[in-house]
Amino acid sequence: MKRFLSSIFILGALFAIASCNDEETFSLSRADKLTFSTDTVSLDTLFSTTSSSTYQFWVYNLNRSGLRLANIRLAHGNQTGFRVNVNGTPLNGNNGFQASDMPIYHGDSLRVYVEATAPNTGVTAPQAFTEDLVFTLESGVEQRVKLRAWAWDATHFDFLDVRHDTVIDSPSRPIIISKGIKVNEGATLTVKAGTTIYFNHSAGVDVFGRLVLVGEAGKEVLMRGSRLDKMFDYLPYDRVSGQWQGLHFHSPSYQNQLSHAEIHGCFDGIVCDSSDVNREKLRLEQVTVHNCQGDGVRLTNSKATLVNTQLTNTLGNCLVVDGGDVALNACTLAQFYPFDSNRGVALHIAAKHALVNFMVRNSIVTGYASEQVEVSLSRLSTSAYRFAHCLLRASKTQSADSVNYTNVIYEVPTDTVSMGAKLFLKVNGNRQDYDFHLSKQAFAIGKADKTTVPSIDRDGKRRNTVPDLGAYAHH
Repeated sequence: MKRFLSSIFILGALFAIASCNDEETFSLSRADKLTFSTDTVSLDTLFSTTSSSTYQFWVYNLNRSGLRLANIRLAHGNQTGFRVNVNGTPLNGNNGFQASDMPIYHGDSLRVYVEATAPNTGVTAPQAFTEDLVFTLESGVEQRVKLRAWAWDATHFDFLDVRHDTVIDSPSRPIIISKGIKVNEGATLTVKAGTTIYFNHSAGVDVFGRLVLVGEAGKEVLMRGSRLDKMFDYLPYDRVSGQWQGLHFHSPSYQNQLSHAEIHGCFDGIVCDSSDVNREKLRLEQVTVHNCQGDGVRLTNSKATLVNTQLTNTLGNCLVVDGGDVALNACTLAQFYPFDSNRGVALHIAAKHALVNFMVRNSIVTGYASEQVEVSLSRLSTSAYRFAHCLLRASKTQSADSVNYTNVIYEVPTDTVSMGAKLFLKVNGNRQDYDFHLSKQAFAIGKADKTTVPSIDRDGKRRNTVPDLGAYAHH
């Protein structure tokens, strides 16, 4: 009986609402108009022939009477690349890209969804493309909401299969990779200065041959995710990790050289598989690997050299060294990955493979947690690693292993003035906005060994006479 009465009540309420709607009067006064949540819908920059995310806005009737929309239409039909859906009704070819006879009762609203596909423009720089969404009331009043976006011509590759020596030199036109790049054994892929390669979510670079990134100071090679829009108003997707798959150097790959390059926003940044430790597998000079959802650089039984390199903010470890022969000089390893207390450390030295040599000079290893250096080695390997003239956020070693640490400064976790995050110009986890140049109060200033530190820094600038630790000289 209660269920039956409830059903009657619901039906009665529906009939009451219907009766109210039946009694609604629709104004023909030109003084009564719609109210919009925005007068302009601005979409982000889109690569040519790619589609945007879905944007939305609201249309309100704040008048005392109902309003009837005689017509809602795209001013130029389907000619500009915009797509609109009004309260579930798509404006498409089936209805002439318009909707008709749509009521909005007083105090009610409509939701409008907007998407766009960017056209080819034929020019290098991004170009604006616009459209008007026209609302015509039964009274004859016409109101418009402007739709605006930017189109950026790009070169698209679904899958780039490099079987012969290949050069990518595209400083003025972005390269879009949908499914990935494979550099086959025996082939070299060279990417020239100023080139930016944008990768879709499932795409990365698998290297069985050789990869050479030839950037220059001020004309870096950049590898990043392809999303140009924002997760939130304050947070572009370019600052979000896990946007693409990163670089993977497989076992047959040697003599890879990355210079003046930046790799950010991926899962694992750089992964090197086990190889012959007598042959150099990877050399990084003036390189940044930042904001990864896995490890920044993972070296497994490989020979590698890292100079003036920044490895920062990873959900995993910024650098993993698992055996091999590895040298670091003037590097910044900083673990300030936001929002996840399960983040790894700045430096992890693993024990699965034999460590032939691991030398770290003139470098900074720091982060949020008080211990940023993890050493997991067998007794046979403990003499194979050394730190000289470094700033480490770690407990001072009192054991026999202390001979592996020469002229090392140990950070004091309670120092919130010149160490930890205060070493750097900007560490803003809330907005994921970082600048790992040294701050003026940084304890690392003037602490490097001038006899072993490189003469230039990550930016290609000459170091001071009394040089600083880390990838960047303080000027």
